[in-house]
Amino acid sequence: MNEDSQPIPQDGDFPDRLPLVPVRDIVVFPHMVLPLFVGRAMSIRAIETALAGNRMVMLATQKAHDTESPKPEDIFKTGTVGIIRRMLKLPDERVKILVQGLARAAIVNYAKTGPFYTVRFHTAPAPAEQPPSLETEAVMRAAKERVDRIAGLGKVFMPDVMVVIENVEDPGRLADVIVANLGVKVELAQAILDTNDPMTRLKRASEMLSKEIDVLSMQQKIHADAKDEIDKTQREYFLREQAKAIQKELGELDDRAEEVAEFRKRIDESNMPDKVVKEADKQLKRLEKMHPDTAEAATVRTYMEWMVEIPWSKASTDNLDIQAAHAVLNDDHYDLEKVKERILEYLAVRKLKARLKGPILCFVGPPGVGKTSLGKSIARALGRECVRMSLGGVRDEAEIRGHRRTYVGALPGRIIQGMKQAGTNNPVFMLDEVDKIGMDFRGDPSAALLEVLDPEQNHAFTDHYLGVPFDLSNVMFITTSNLIDPILPALRDRMEVIEIPGYTEEEKLGIARRYLIPRQLEEHGISDKHFRITDAAIQRVITHYTREAGVRNLERELANAMRKVARRVAEGKPRLRVLTPDSLQTWLGVPKHLPEIEKEKDQVGLATGLAWTETGGETLHVEATKMKGKGTLTLTGHLGDVMKESAQAALSYVRTQAETLGITQHDFAETDVHVHVPAGAIPKDGPSAGITMATAIASGLADIPVRHNLAMTGEITLRGRVLPIGGLKEKLLASKRAAIPTVILPKHNEKDLEELPKHLLKDLKIIFAETVDQVFTAALHLPPRLRAALKTPPPAQTKTGLPHRKKRVTAPAKKARRHAAAPTMRHAP
Repeated sequence: MNEDSQPIPQDGDFPDRLPLVPVRDIVVFPHMVLPLFVGRAMSIRAIETALAGNRMVMLATQKAHDTESPKPEDIFKTGTVGIIRRMLKLPDERVKILVQGLARAAIVNYAKTGPFYTVRFHTAPAPAEQPPSLETEAVMRAAKERVDRIAGLGKVFMPDVMVVIENVEDPGRLADVIVANLGVKVELAQAILDTNDPMTRLKRASEMLSKEIDVLSMQQKIHADAKDEIDKTQREYFLREQAKAIQKELGELDDRAEEVAEFRKRIDESNMPDKVVKEADKQLKRLEKMHPDTAEAATVRTYMEWMVEIPWSKASTDNLDIQAAHAVLNDDHYDLEKVKERILEYLAVRKLKARLKGPILCFVGPPGVGKTSLGKSIARALGRECVRMSLGGVRDEAEIRGHRRTYVGALPGRIIQGMKQAGTNNPVFMLDEVDKIGMDFRGDPSAALLEVLDPEQNHAFTDHYLGVPFDLSNVMFITTSNLIDPILPALRDRMEVIEIPGYTEEEKLGIARRYLIPRQLEEHGISDKHFRITDAAIQRVITHYTREAGVRNLERELANAMRKVARRVAEGKPRLRVLTPDSLQTWLGVPKHLPEIEKEKDQVGLATGLAWTETGGETLHVEATKMKGKGTLTLTGHLGDVMKESAQAALSYVRTQAETLGITQHDFAETDVHVHVPAGAIPKDGPSAGITMATAIASGLADIPVRHNLAMTGEITLRGRVLPIGGLKEKLLASKRAAIPTVILPKHNEKDLEELPKHLLKDLKIIFAETVDQVFTAALHLPPRLRAALKTPPPAQTKTGLPHRKKRVTAPAKKARRHAAAPTMRHAP
């Protein structure tokens, strides 16, 4: 430790420049002695330079606390000349110094900026000595009294500081001592340091003392109020305990005893299982021993309310009249025979066997085909309550299983909440959008549903909040989904998947007549005396104004026309408006979808395929052209990897059949082939456009037109075989919407036509092909010599679209067909 015993220099003894030590969080005043911990390299170098000389430094406060390397503009101009009395080096390479402020000083300029700052300065001129005035004496005495009052309110001042304040006679020094020990903000203390006039400084310091007195007085009042509140609570507790003892002696029940008795009565009435009764009694005994105003008592009370309100044994009686249930389903929904048949089968078995586990169905289909409304209709047919829960965007596993009671605001999961809402233990529980469940750090709700949707496990479903098993085996769970692939495989295996494909034009016409038009008439406040639409106009709306698998947009277009009629009726023109195909554009505007120009005539290198999408089927135009080049294949149209591989396989097969198609190998060597699928902004993938690409490539290279009134779908192999595809109904619907009368299908899909409605196959000419050569024969305008060169038997075909073989489709065949690859176009519905 270095010590300094030299005398304190006077104002005139200061050098013209000194090393600068920037300080943080404190303002050093003259006559102030304080320790400083210095750790920055530049400050340590400045101190070492001062110790090597006259031990004097310039102490100035930096403006921002977190500035590690302050620049001159980051440091206040006014500081204090100080002298280092002691210095101690610490083990962590920091330095501890004891400094004493000597005089105010203003920095004139920075004479040196590295490796530490050296500044030129001038000290503040000493005020002229004047005899103390009455005002000065009054202000000093008031300031000292306020310091004493602050000390009385709990502000801690060092004893020697109090002695200095009591004995100091200089108003400027008194202000400096007060502000230095009051603990004010750096900005306020710096403002005092910047002020040279003693009386002005003292008045400002006195104002700070007044503000501090107000703050301390308010703080003392808050502490007193809090203490009074605690004393009041304790007093009320003792009085309440005394009242309880008095009521016990008199045989009277208090409110808590009545509450506990009510809970016991409801536990007995709820007919809980033995294990649940044991847990409920345990929690009720805890509640009985708790003070009713504690937070834990409120938590237990909420838990008991959930326990007694859940329908442990209350069940609704099923409507087992199969004919009546069939009538309800037919009234609510058009077609959907497979779904209706499954529900009626469940009712039949339920009628013969009383104890039957509820089925777990999964309706898969494009938007707008009636999946959610079908669940409500099933509940009405069974005479059960219906609970709907949307799973779209759910990411928290606790939404299914609930939160544990240790968390503040914990509640049961939405499964138990739905059971409470239903009021019975056998409702129809709709789980909408099961394919849109998310997953993040809070868990995987799909995995939590595995227990809920497993008949072998859900008889003992345990919610984290309840902590006891609840029987879900009587619940009929129905899930809905647009796609089957995003669903967790283990979850998909627990459900019976029922596919609901899109509607045909005939089905949409029937739905519009039976459901959509009556409902919209009622919602718009008009009747058939004001609005009528012909069947031909409805069909025109279906084909020219909507392009969807369901009927939502169809209902919107009908509502659009009815709003215009309702406006005219409201304006006092209540006459009948009949919408016909000719007047449709007046009411609905220009058609949104028109027949495509490409299919109006036969063209070279243009083939029409059929694709499956999330919203139903679509036609897929494949264009191929040749140009002079080096035999490369270019693919465009936002194609996926599988579709690109199909194009490569198609080109390879065409090259093997080059001689029979009249194409020379020289053409392949010096010709580039470009295959493009329009609507390039829409991603497309899947293998079933293989024969379409092969037909387009063969047509483009051989300059043979493709029939424009023909569409096709099928996967191609290098050996020229045509493999089966999926989504057959959607693709045939797309063909009918596009008014394409002839469709080429793989031979292996012939058996699948048995499950399609007969009206869908009406006016369709189906051609079944086993080889690509058969596809070329049917699709291309081949000259007789090339047709003979292919040497293939003609493809099997039927004008009615009905298959020749009447064989029952087995379950494995259905499963194989579901998983057969199909081209997919992913776009917004």
